[in-house]
Formats: sequence, C-alpha cells, structure tokens
Amino acid sequence: MTHFPRDFWHGIRAGLPFILVIVPFGAVFGVVATEAGLNIAQVMGFSVLVIAGAAQFVALQMMVENAPVLIVLAAALAVNLRMAMYSASLAPHLGQVSWWKRGLISYVMVDQSYAASMLEYEKRPEMTATQKLAYFAGVAAPLVPLWYIATWAGAALGARIPAGLPIDFAVPITFLALIVPLLRSLAHVAAALVSIIGVLVFAFLPFNLGLLVAAALAMMTGAEVERQMALRRAS
Repeated sequence: MTHFPRDFWHGIRAGLPFILVIVPFGAVFGVVATEAGLNIAQVMGFSVLVIAGAAQFVALQMMVENAPVLIVLAAALAVNLRMAMYSASLAPHLGQVSWWKRGLISYVMVDQSYAASMLEYEKRPEMTATQKLAYFAGVAAPLVPLWYIATWAGAALGARIPAGLPIDFAVPITFLALIVPLLRSLAHVAAALVSIIGVLVFAFLPFNLGLLVAAALAMMTGAEVERQMALRRAS
C-alpha cells in the first residue's frame, strides 16, 4: 500500500493533459443537448449515468432524428462495445482487486483512463494490482468531475458561447489522440481502416445504421487478421 499515493499522483499527472479536450468535449455535448430540447437535469442525467461521450452524441443525434428507441439503444451499445474489449484487456491487471473496486473502475473507465493506464502497465510490468488500481484511479480523478462540470457549463451557459468559437474541435482531436498510440499491430490498423471505409460507404443508411455496419465489419476484420497472424506464427 505504500506505493498507492505515489502511483495515484502519477496517474493524475498523466490524466491532466486530457483536460484540454475533455472540457470542450463536455461543453459541446451540453450545448448540443440543450439545443436538441433537453433540459439541464436531463443533460446531466445523460452525462452522469452514461458517461460515454461518443455514445451520448450518437444517441442524441438519433433521438433528434426520431429514430426508434431500439435503434438508438443498439447504436449506443455498438459504439460502447469497445468498453467490453477494454474490460477484457484490463482483467489480467485489475482482476485481483475486490468486486466493488472493479465496479468503480468500470464506471470511470473512459477512453482516456484506459489508454493512459494500459500504456503505463506495459511500461512497468512489475506493478502490483494495487499500484495499477491507484494509477487508473489517478488518471480518472481529474477527468470525470470535469466532464460533469463541462457538461453543466455547456448546458447552462451554451447560449452565451460565441457562435464562431470552434469548441467542437475537441471531438475529433480526442479520438485521434487516443487511437493513434493504440494502433500497434496489423489487426488494429486493419480494423481502423475498415471502420473508416465502412462509415463512408454506408453513410446513406438511415438512423446512422452505417455506424453499426462499419463497427461489425471492423471487429470481424480485426479478429480475422489476428487469427491469420496467429496461424502464421504457429506454422
């Protein structure tokens, strides 16, 4: 336990740069959600209960388009399927901690906390489960509260934000900053390329169903490339 505070503070330090994109990202969602007709309580419920920026944007857009509820839920779940993969890759590192701590980690597990933590775990394989938990919690500590605050600020003060202020830059920048360091194998790159092509090819589908198709194709491509690589290594 002596390393817990040190690793926690190291995690906070690793999470601080993400504030530059988390704050405008949350503010954009608050603005867009209120413009779509949600009140502040609904907007905050969205961010506090779901705490998944990309899925929130997808669900909100489809709600505005009056998509059926099942389609909205399916699209949001498809976007968040990556969280299941995140959980699987975190299990060897945090699977030994108590169930309630794993529950808290699953709640604050966002792209930023996952990516930063996994990079640290790979650099420091000697870390104990307690140290890894502390680092993960440290990365999430500055991000989650600021996501709430930024969402509220966007919802409450959105009308006062100058129309020409390009705060929406945070959305693509966030995902570029997270995805690029994680493209470490041919399977990752293949899945990313297929997802991009799929979204463009199936953009004509209603209710953003092209996103679901592209996600499914990307996952199948990544799994197949990984399988072929494993077969070649075994031969």
